[in-house]
Amino acid sequence: MGIESFCSADASEPFWDWNLTWHTEDPDFTLCFQNTVLVWIPCIYLWLCFPVYSLYLRWHDRGYIQVSNLNKAKTALGLILWIVCWADLFYSFWERSQNIFRAPFFLISPTVLGITMLLATFLIQYERIKGVQSSGVMTIFWFISLLCATVIFISKIKHALSLEDPFRYATFCIYFLLVLVELILCCFPEQPPLFSETVNDPNPCPEFSASFLSRITFWWITGLMIQGYRSPLEAKDLWSLNKEDKSEEIVPGLARNWAKEWSKTKRQPPNMLYAPKKQQKSGDSNGDVTEEVEALIIKPSQKSPEASLFKVLYKTFGPYFLMSFLFKAAHDLLMFAGPEILKLLLNFVNNKAAPNWQGYFYTVLLFVCACLQTLILHQYFHICFVTGMRLKTAIVGVIYRKALVITNSARKTSTVGEIVNLMSVDAQRFMDLATYINMIWSAPLQVILALYLLWRNLGPSVLAGVAVMILLVPINAVMAMKTKTYQVAQMKSKDNRIKLMNEILNGIKVLKLYAWELAFKEKVLEIRQKELKVLKKSAYLAAMATFTWVCAPFLVALSTFAVYVTIDENNILDAQKAFVSLALFNILRFPLNMLPMVISNIVEASVSLKRLRVFLSHEELDPDSIVRGPIKQAEGCIVVKNATFSWAKTDPPLLNSINFTVPEGSLVAVVGQVGCGKSSLLSALLGEMDKKEGYVVVKGSVAYVPQQAWVQNATLEDNIIFGREQSESRYKRVIEACALLPDIEILPSGDKTEIGEKGVNLSGGQKQRVSLARAVYCNADVYLLDDPLSAVDAHVGKHIFEKVIGPKGLLKNKTRVLVTHAINYLPQMDTILVMTDGEISEMGSYQELLEQDGAFAEFLRTYANAEQTMENSDTDSPSAKEGKPIENGGLVNEAPGKLIHRQLSNSSTYSRDTGKPQSSTADLQKPLAEKNSWKLTEADTAKTGRVKASVYWEYMKAIGLCMSFLAIFLFMCNHIASLSSNYWLSLWTDDPVINGTQQNTTLRLGVYGALGISQGIAVFGYSMVVSIGGIFASRHLHLNLLHNVLRSPMSFFERTPSGNLVNRFSKEIDTIDSTIPPIIKMFMGSTFNVIGACIIILLATPIAAVTIPPLGLVYFFVQRFYVATSRQLKRLESVSRSPVYSHFNETLLGVSVIRAFQEQKRFIHQNDIKVDENQKAYYPSIVANRWLAVRLEYVGNCIVLFAALFAVIARNKLSAGLVGLSVSYSLQITAYLNWLVRMSSELETNIVAVERVKEYSEMEKEAEWSIEQTAPGSSWPHEGKVEFRGYGLRYREDLDLVLKNINVTINGGEKIGIVGRTGAGKSSLTLGLFRINEAAEGEIIIDGVNIAKIGLHDLRFKITIIPQDPVLFSGSLRMNLDPFDRHSDEDIWRSLELAHLKNFVSSLPDKLNHECAEGGENLSVGQRQLVCLARALLRKSKILVLDEATAAVDLETDKLIQSTIKSQFEECTVLTIAHRLNTIMDYTRVLVLERGEVVECGTPDQLLQEKGIFYSMAKDSGLV
Repeated sequence: MGIESFCSADASEPFWDWNLTWHTEDPDFTLCFQNTVLVWIPCIYLWLCFPVYSLYLRWHDRGYIQVSNLNKAKTALGLILWIVCWADLFYSFWERSQNIFRAPFFLISPTVLGITMLLATFLIQYERIKGVQSSGVMTIFWFISLLCATVIFISKIKHALSLEDPFRYATFCIYFLLVLVELILCCFPEQPPLFSETVNDPNPCPEFSASFLSRITFWWITGLMIQGYRSPLEAKDLWSLNKEDKSEEIVPGLARNWAKEWSKTKRQPPNMLYAPKKQQKSGDSNGDVTEEVEALIIKPSQKSPEASLFKVLYKTFGPYFLMSFLFKAAHDLLMFAGPEILKLLLNFVNNKAAPNWQGYFYTVLLFVCACLQTLILHQYFHICFVTGMRLKTAIVGVIYRKALVITNSARKTSTVGEIVNLMSVDAQRFMDLATYINMIWSAPLQVILALYLLWRNLGPSVLAGVAVMILLVPINAVMAMKTKTYQVAQMKSKDNRIKLMNEILNGIKVLKLYAWELAFKEKVLEIRQKELKVLKKSAYLAAMATFTWVCAPFLVALSTFAVYVTIDENNILDAQKAFVSLALFNILRFPLNMLPMVISNIVEASVSLKRLRVFLSHEELDPDSIVRGPIKQAEGCIVVKNATFSWAKTDPPLLNSINFTVPEGSLVAVVGQVGCGKSSLLSALLGEMDKKEGYVVVKGSVAYVPQQAWVQNATLEDNIIFGREQSESRYKRVIEACALLPDIEILPSGDKTEIGEKGVNLSGGQKQRVSLARAVYCNADVYLLDDPLSAVDAHVGKHIFEKVIGPKGLLKNKTRVLVTHAINYLPQMDTILVMTDGEISEMGSYQELLEQDGAFAEFLRTYANAEQTMENSDTDSPSAKEGKPIENGGLVNEAPGKLIHRQLSNSSTYSRDTGKPQSSTADLQKPLAEKNSWKLTEADTAKTGRVKASVYWEYMKAIGLCMSFLAIFLFMCNHIASLSSNYWLSLWTDDPVINGTQQNTTLRLGVYGALGISQGIAVFGYSMVVSIGGIFASRHLHLNLLHNVLRSPMSFFERTPSGNLVNRFSKEIDTIDSTIPPIIKMFMGSTFNVIGACIIILLATPIAAVTIPPLGLVYFFVQRFYVATSRQLKRLESVSRSPVYSHFNETLLGVSVIRAFQEQKRFIHQNDIKVDENQKAYYPSIVANRWLAVRLEYVGNCIVLFAALFAVIARNKLSAGLVGLSVSYSLQITAYLNWLVRMSSELETNIVAVERVKEYSEMEKEAEWSIEQTAPGSSWPHEGKVEFRGYGLRYREDLDLVLKNINVTINGGEKIGIVGRTGAGKSSLTLGLFRINEAAEGEIIIDGVNIAKIGLHDLRFKITIIPQDPVLFSGSLRMNLDPFDRHSDEDIWRSLELAHLKNFVSSLPDKLNHECAEGGENLSVGQRQLVCLARALLRKSKILVLDEATAAVDLETDKLIQSTIKSQFEECTVLTIAHRLNTIMDYTRVLVLERGEVVECGTPDQLLQEKGIFYSMAKDSGLV
């Protein structure tokens, strides 16, 4: 009764009237309902939002927006609205005074509405102050207000003629107009806030300045899409990241939270002060990194509980992520609205008496629900993806920062590869998980809701269907487990294959010289065979999985309906029951399939979480172990008192009770036997070791030169300047002093030359000098030099000592600590520290130590003897290289010490480190412009534009055309069966009901089942065919690729970085193996699904034919737009991803250098920039996905709208069954459309792999390996006579001749030495002999056969070379000597004996089957060289080429090799490219090359008498 009296003064007006509103052709609401509920809805919405929204605004302050005309208009309108509402209120009071009593709501509603308008006006201003450019809350408020007002307005118009209340009518019209204007104004965004980043950003992200509508439909990215469609996007077109997505915003937050969590779990050790102590000295010890990593630096003690990384991640990213929770819940509820509305719609079609407008009402409702669902779902996905992206950024950043402070012992626990994996794989897993994690609660929720609705629909028979579903879950789970084990096995084979490929590509030169390609091709194919076997097994599994996935919904429906109609005769299967149930079953299928996947994802992520936690909990260097003070004239510059150091807390100490003081500006040498702790002493001074006790002070800044030079992948200049300010004059001085000028002249672009990773295009000596130059340039106070002279030649070493380190050098006023092996510099030192077994045994000047006659004198004797064994002890001679004694007194050499001139020729003409155009004299005079254009290698090009149809055709041919067409045919069968089964169902539901039962139920059920089973068979068939076809294709493509790459000429490998090639073999082949077949299956599946749905809709309502083509066109345009942009974004993203990893890799290798120079801040900043660059490409690609999905789902929603609309229009002609069929299909079409575009763009991005693999098969090839017709006899060459006739050679078409006009005849059995300065063409001669490069003019004839006419293998098998750098492959020692298994074990042992390796090999446990590591790492350089000698002895061919194999070998080995060659190859022709003249002084003849021509030729003695080039070279070497 209360509500009635509220509605009218005399309780005559009802609040609600069914007859007025529902059962009528002309629906309307009661006056009371209009003025209460419809007015209050917007008010309630705004007041509910207000508290939450105002809090949100307080936290997210974007700065202040100036008052604009737009803002003034909005505010003014808000105030007018308030006045209009209260005018109504005062009018009501006035009426009371006139004794006209109205219903109470006339007073209450205007009051409430007026206050709400005031609140709205307040919010408009508050948003402006907080910098909101376009507000969702307000837009929705005005929209709801307008909607409610429209309903009232329509009703007012209907009753306009009986105007009884003109004043209220007028105010309402004004109100309606004002709300409409407010809504329109709300659609325009405000200008950006003052002082915001976007102002000075050249290319800001338009997201925050876009209006609310633009943001929910992702309209703001359209500009980029159009640009990407017109021309392929480039990195400069991408927007900057939003401030909250940048590394410098995200990472410190996570680092802080982790630090807090970490300090909670540790009991604070009493001697540690937390944070404050850091703050005051942050200036010097660790740069300002300390603020950021505050507690990350504190030593962990025994941790009681584990620090929980999950908690930290949740704390950092939880709040933003919680929004997604709300969106997901809303979406799940809306999802079930579809089937429910469908039910009402079918009731309407069956009930012929219902008024028409109800049908249209349901149609609109269906459409609105679908649209809301779309918008909400994609907001949800957007939040998830952005969270995922931030997670990745944060994790990468935190790992990077941690890697800079972690102790060396902790670093040893995980390899560089593992740490990089944390960054790539594990961070990626979190990213993927972010999108799925909500499924953990959402999937069960969806299942429960669906089951509840099904139960309401069909009663207990639902349980049959559920039982089938539940049965399928464990089957799927088992298959998933199996697939995983297969994947692991496949990964293992793949890793082995890639490792082998890597070695093949790195040693390709040797393979070609030895003609071993075929043996290695077999090895690769053997591994590949195993891999394909596993692939086949997983293909069968995949076919099973597809079968269950596609047939599950059908089986469920079949079992449910069968049980339903057989339980009870009176259970009638009508359209409503059948199709609503089908719609619900379709909903059910998704969560049930997702759950196992989500769970496995979570398991993987938890493993990653643990690995990350372990890494982040590693102990860190204590920055306070070394006191770094400014320079004060105190006791000395470096003071160490009673210090004991070890590498890790748990290790025994390595350096015991060290005491010494270094006065400022003095030069101290540290000497001692190998392994006595010299380098460790420097590390200890740098704070890299763990200080057990004692006191260490290092005053001033420090520069450090490590023993193994660390070179960045940057220009030479950047490597030297290393982040300091530039000073041209100082730079010049440094380069000159470090003897880098000649090298810079030879480099293609001078000091702007880019240096490859790990410095591949520099020789060892050059790297060492660059490393030294970096230290000298940075102008520090204390220099710690770890044997910088070991890798350089003697005369360069002398130059550097005089110009840089020594008493007259650039550093003469600095404090220098030099670890060295070179005795000749010791007399010039101020102090010498002699170390033995981690202690300082003696200390003093050179003279003092000699007089003591202790360890130092012993050390000198060891070395002096070594020096005497060398041919001559003049320090200038290139042969007097520093040797390094091992404990047992034998002698091995440190890094190769070649003549400085030789170094380049070694790295350019010979080794296949990188594709360098060869340095000839012509190169040096290159104009500068050309110099600057030179790049290290060809970058891995990203293709642009659409994928050509020919690529698909190629792939189909690789599968086999019969298989391809069979697959397509089976697809057709499957979909025809599926359509007919559903059509049959609709016919069944239309069966007339006779006295409560349907006739011929069993027939209907039988046919339905039969159609379903045939569908299943077709699915299984096509799945098998596609999977097996995929394996055929990948076998075929890999074989081709491998064959073609091995057949490519050497120049190809020099131009192409091995990384690119390995990438083809790993990434692209993997894509072809395991990504393309499933994508093809899904692509075909969704194509046919869409076509099928359209056919059904057309069958039911032919008039829909009018709307489907235009929608199809829209769809097509959207799709093309998207694919063009998305493809390019994907490419940009993957191109920008590798720098992140390579930079990280580099940092890990050079972390001690970075710490010594205190460059952590700069490197962290660089890493942040690189991560941001990568995310810059990733962010638009997420948004592009959302953009596409929203557009497409709207196309799908329109199809739903039209299917329902036409069904309502033609409801008198249509049966309920057909309507149900067409609407339930149209409800699915959105998902299919989405899937189709996803798959077609996936297919396009992945099919590129086929294109890239094919690309290499069309490269130029070298000559045939063997030619039957011209193959020489098996005894050829019998004499070994080599003639060069007018021979000339060039490296590339566009380069000058490197060798010209060479006419030499070498008789069988002669020993020839070939000498000449760098770039004279010595190595080129051998390349010509082996036809690594074909002749440009003239010919080479061996024993009467022109070598250009025979097959390459025929030639290369008959000549033997001992190459300059000994290359071994991983595999048994036997395989390395004789890959084709042509020789018996006796032969091999004999050759090993002659090569002086017999004792060594016999001592190995596996003898000949000893496994060599990759690149022969587990043998010394000398032993490797001897293995190469053994190879040559085993082949025993008539012609032997020696490319000065002795450059990297100690004297002992050198002598062995020379004597073996003299005795064993007595009657063979030997050509030696000599760098040390003493080895060829007893040869028959010597050829002297100069600028590619033979200038002198004769016996060594003759040439010395002629006093020509040979004489001057001999003089340089001190042989004359």
